[in-house]
Amino acid sequence: MRLSQLLKAKLHHARITYCNPDYIGSIEIGAELMEAVGIQDGELVHIWSVTGTSRITTYAFAGPKGTIGINGGAAHFFKSGEKVIIAAFDLSDEPIVPRVLLLDKNNAIERDMTPFSVIG
Repeated sequence: MRLSQLLKAKLHHARITYCNPDYIGSIEIGAELMEAVGIQDGELVHIWSVTGTSRITTYAFAGPKGTIGINGGAAHFFKSGEKVIIAAFDLSDEPIVPRVLLLDKNNAIERDMTPFSVIG
């Protein structure tokens, strides 16, 4: 069996609500968003800046509605209000239909972009 790493979840245009370098690490994501795309507490996620140049990987944990918080050393690479993409991947030997959500400036779901399309 050959496993491929495939996109399973994407939060597109999330806005960072806070950066806290004094926390031990990770990203806090509103629980409703994590549930909507299937990201679990402790799951590895990629964070890619849309308005800057930073790209990191860390683990996610659920927080209050609308929260996207960058913690630990990664907080030095992002700033509040910055637009980011948060993505999670799965290993699979079968096709995956990723859950893709476009968020508004308050991190509320603006549009469900599932099934994924390059047209959006």
